[in-house]
Amino acid sequence: MTATLEAQVRAGGPRARTRRRLLLTAAAGTIMMVAIALLGPLIAPYDPAERLGLPFQGPDGGHPLGTDFLGRDVLSRVLWGGRALILTAIGATVVATAIGMTAGVLAGLVSRRTGEAVARLVDVLAVLPALLLILVLAAGFPGSDVTVVAAVALATAPFSVRVLGAATRRIVTTGYAETTLARGDGRWAVLLHDILPNIAGPALADAALRLVAALHLTATAGFLGLGRGAPAANWGRMVSENLSGASLSVTPLLAPTLLLVLLSVCVGLLTDWFAGIASGGCP
Repeated sequence: MTATLEAQVRAGGPRARTRRRLLLTAAAGTIMMVAIALLGPLIAPYDPAERLGLPFQGPDGGHPLGTDFLGRDVLSRVLWGGRALILTAIGATVVATAIGMTAGVLAGLVSRRTGEAVARLVDVLAVLPALLLILVLAAGFPGSDVTVVAAVALATAPFSVRVLGAATRRIVTTGYAETTLARGDGRWAVLLHDILPNIAGPALADAALRLVAALHLTATAGFLGLGRGAPAANWGRMVSENLSGASLSVTPLLAPTLLLVLLSVCVGLLTDWFAGIASGGCP
């Protein structure tokens, strides 16, 4: 990655240097956000569910970010609130990618008529609003982050199926894949030696895009109060919980909002760069 960026700087001049600085800033921001989310509970000064003061108390020495609508320490809840969100988004991305890879490859390998039938089924799932799907599943299985993982994965997987199915069919119809089938090696050999190595780049690029979508949907689910319920901390839920007291103290609302925005922007920039590299385009 470093060698690629250095080569780009030498070749592109000031524009490449600006892009390099932007990418390095995005990478540093992403690492910082992930570190806060995953390691934050280890350094949180208080129990995130403990009431320590008056509601919407301003920042002071004991509470650098003040207290929330129930008098809980905002800093502690911020440090606890990112882990579930990021792990849920990553879990949903892994599940969606696995579904997309399996169904997409199978759709690309089978006959065109069967592939079209799979595509129509995928279209039915794709037209369902993601939030509606999340709300329906969360209503049936309330208070579970696993439900949010499943809902987000089902909402994003159809797009992976279409992308990877098209990539698979493009490879299957090439001359060398048809030659492999003609000499009797079988579809399994084509899958292992021709298809999977050649769709690895598109699959990784698609997974990166699914991660961005999963982060947005997971944060939205938290804002709507879905997933693990109170008093568990969640950046998305913290925004909705403290919205009513923004005029009294802005930090309980601003802190999780800024973290969500920074995480989304940084991951989005890195995803855009990585998608270009993985698909064989210009970085």
